[in-house]
Amino acid sequence: MPQSAFEKHGLYTAVLAASLLLAACSSPTGSGSPRVKPEAARKPAPNFSLKDADGRTVQLSDYRGKVVLLNFWATWCDPCRYEIPWFIEFERQHKGQGFAVVGVSMDEDGWQAVKPFISELGINYRILLGDDKVSQLFGGVDALPTSFVIDRDGRIAAVYVGLASKSSYENDLHKLFETPAKTAGAGARGLFAGSHPTAAHRAG
Repeated sequence: MPQSAFEKHGLYTAVLAASLLLAACSSPTGSGSPRVKPEAARKPAPNFSLKDADGRTVQLSDYRGKVVLLNFWATWCDPCRYEIPWFIEFERQHKGQGFAVVGVSMDEDGWQAVKPFISELGINYRILLGDDKVSQLFGGVDALPTSFVIDRDGRIAAVYVGLASKSSYENDLHKLFETPAKTAGAGARGLFAGSHPTAAHRAG
């Protein structure tokens, strides 16, 4: 049966709305190819303090000496949800190599939305509740997901804006796994911008 003009308009509107929502959520830039920066071009990752799901204060500098995948995301973001199983796998497979995934939720509804989501997906890495202040520290996180891959010296080695490929993440991470911390005392001090050398926190 041929569609009426009204039905066609309704279908077009629905498709357009879905497309705009996806674009607003992911805003991908680039093909997702490996993008580890040369060491000389890497800048220190800004330090911050946020609460995790257990109410503990966590600093990014707690992870000094580790490769970190810092992922800004939200429960309502479909591309974010698509990536999370990869991150669960990365955390499980590479934790013993001095690696950690840290998720920063940008949900306005806070833990009320985030905690059930953590349970539903079986997230095995630490989730923190973010805010605009932390977003601005990283240049303003305007698109979700956005991920920063941080090397063992606390420097931003790669940035992914929007949905990237799993293989691109894997290639970047393996490059960093093979590189030990080069800064003298990095395992104890790190290069995180704004970090304090006497911070007592250590990442789990």
